[in-house]
Amino acid sequence: MHFLDQAKVFIRSGAGGPGAVSFRREKFIEFGGPDGGDGGKGGDIVFEAVPGLNTLIDFRYTQHFRAPRGKGGAGSNRTGAGGKDLVIKVPVGTQVLADDEDRTLLADLTTVGQRIVLLHGGQGGRGNASYKTSTNRAPRQHQTGETGEEMWVWLRLKLLADVGLVGLPNAGKSTFLNSVTNATAKVGAYPFTTLHPQLGVVRHKGREFVLADIPGLVEGAAEGAGIGDRFLGHVERTRLLLHLVDSAGEDPAIAWRTVRDELARYGAGLADKPEIMALSRCDLVDDKAIAKATKALKKAGAAEPRPVSAATGDGVEALLDAIIERLGGEPEPSAVEDGPEHAWSPL
Repeated sequence: MHFLDQAKVFIRSGAGGPGAVSFRREKFIEFGGPDGGDGGKGGDIVFEAVPGLNTLIDFRYTQHFRAPRGKGGAGSNRTGAGGKDLVIKVPVGTQVLADDEDRTLLADLTTVGQRIVLLHGGQGGRGNASYKTSTNRAPRQHQTGETGEEMWVWLRLKLLADVGLVGLPNAGKSTFLNSVTNATAKVGAYPFTTLHPQLGVVRHKGREFVLADIPGLVEGAAEGAGIGDRFLGHVERTRLLLHLVDSAGEDPAIAWRTVRDELARYGAGLADKPEIMALSRCDLVDDKAIAKATKALKKAGAAEPRPVSAATGDGVEALLDAIIERLGGEPEPSAVEDGPEHAWSPL
């Protein structure tokens, strides 16, 4: 499945149905009179956040959404049926933005099942029965029904995750994601192997958290260098950043500072988020090189990094422990291991 995190769509709510012009013509009823019913209301445009979706790719092929209009009224004071609401299903984390210069935020769907009525359908028109008065006994006027609302909107997806992976290209982010989750992110020995965000669920010591891997940042990403900083929006809502620095790189301190500068340029509070540092690919260097990189990072102002190797598993357990500690919360009761006092008993 292709990943798409932005899409522009046209939406239009349904128009109201027309009111009816009708008169009673029944045997043995001396005076008939108007009995035209009102038209039905047009359908609304509703956005709903649903589970199981993590891309907006469907909106590349379907870009126009129109709710049905209401049915017209009829004789015998029958009101027309209302148009069915059109429910547009989007991934959790989708923002709906107006198509204007400021991209005004119209809706932010952050929880499963959250719904928002963005456009209301037009009200149905009045039938001639509603115009009857003491002086107007046989009205022939009616209303055609209100027109629906329409607009172009942008859909922007910001994935919801607990921890966001950041770092330079080839810092080992995808390898780490694959080692601690069931994700199958592409891994290659060249920059920008990851072209779009990847999600994985980490299960560790009775706890679960969602880990998001985004394409690597390079110097000047805010100005469009490399893949740019567009995908940083997917870590805006994370509670914690996991910053991976390649221990085998030329200058770990410069690598750390480069990413931090791009986070600051992007804004949205990313530079202020809690951060855990990790030296990745430690299986490729010796202890002396790790100590040197650690000293350089601390001198540059970074927190003390934790050496890890996703390939061998060294340090991964301790790193996950640190992440869980920073996230807080308690493990699931069902995941607590049974001790001697919780030994199985048939009673």
